[in-house]
Amino acid sequence: MPLQIGDPPVMRKPGGFALFALGFRPFFLAAGVSALVFLGLWLALWRGVVPAGGYFALVEWHAHEMLFGYTAAVIAGFLLTAVKNWTGMAVPTGRWLAVIFAIWLLGRLLVLVPGVPGWLVAAVDLAFIPLVGWALWRPLWYGRNKANRMFLLIFSGMTLANLLMHLDVAGVVPGLWFRGAYLMMDMVLLVLLLVAGRVVPFFTDKAVMGARSVVRPWVEKAAFTSMVAVAAAELAFPLGPAAGTVLLAAALIQGIRLAGWYSNGIWRVPILWVLHIGYAWLVLGLALRGLAGFGLLPSAIALHAITVGGIGVLTLGMMARVALGHTGRNINDTGPLLPAAFVLLNIGAILRVFGPLFAAEQFNLWVDIAGGLWMLAFAAFVLVYTPILISPRVDGRPG
Repeated sequence: MPLQIGDPPVMRKPGGFALFALGFRPFFLAAGVSALVFLGLWLALWRGVVPAGGYFALVEWHAHEMLFGYTAAVIAGFLLTAVKNWTGMAVPTGRWLAVIFAIWLLGRLLVLVPGVPGWLVAAVDLAFIPLVGWALWRPLWYGRNKANRMFLLIFSGMTLANLLMHLDVAGVVPGLWFRGAYLMMDMVLLVLLLVAGRVVPFFTDKAVMGARSVVRPWVEKAAFTSMVAVAAAELAFPLGPAAGTVLLAAALIQGIRLAGWYSNGIWRVPILWVLHIGYAWLVLGLALRGLAGFGLLPSAIALHAITVGGIGVLTLGMMARVALGHTGRNINDTGPLLPAAFVLLNIGAILRVFGPLFAAEQFNLWVDIAGGLWMLAFAAFVLVYTPILISPRVDGRPG
């Protein structure tokens, strides 16, 4: 029987296994587990407890897997779910979704195994993002909202970023790894900015009585175009004043955007305030990266403001919100563990960014504590969400 893009929309009985009923399920679970495992392994490798080996060098592996492992899984899970809502068209489910997930998983495993031919590692790892794009191209291209086509260009940018990193590792074109990592990070930010612009003001107005988010067309256009400019500047002139100037301008625009969404009532809803704080981390991270371009602070500080604070906090909040909503649960019923996870991850981000800035002699301590808090946050996510993600919707609907 041939693989189908979408399974028939049938009502499901309570109980059973639903991991591949919709894209957010396997990929959010994989993201949570990988965030926990990758950070634990990274700390063990960094401390020398576990010998380094495999396809990538130590720092290269850490950067690549947090971007193309954890973050790519979050983005794939979100888009393989949201595109169906945006367009009303079929997305991969069932066996076809399982195939896409298997490619992601195989890519994560092959980079760790010593002795695997480099061409095979690169081929499998490079296949994942184009495969997601191919699975979604029809609804993204033919859906009524033409702006969704932008995601296909972003998939292309992500694939190019991954290719640059693999070409560097293979020794074909040395010196491209750094540019590939930053290009992928900027592509991720583009996705997060596009998605946040659709969901954060909507969630805010829906969850907070009397809230009226201010969405200005010129700010929305500038938010996107400024990040495209950031990606181009960092690809051509990384870590210099030209990129720094564009980054500072982008930070200002994103700050204006976030201010328009704010309402005092967000602090009563954990699954809402975490999204606002995550976006605030993105604003701060862009500003710090801009200052780093002028040599005013170490680039690693700015990098972790974006990755740990911005990407980490925002994606954790997004996964928590989407998983509850798409399994028929009350989105405000987070229980005690999830808000604690949000707090722990933010404390970890603060320590990882500002600890080395003000007490550089304790660098190892800041990394260890921040890494431990990251792991605790995602351990809480995995503990709470594993039964949610593998079980059918509580309302019996498909998905």
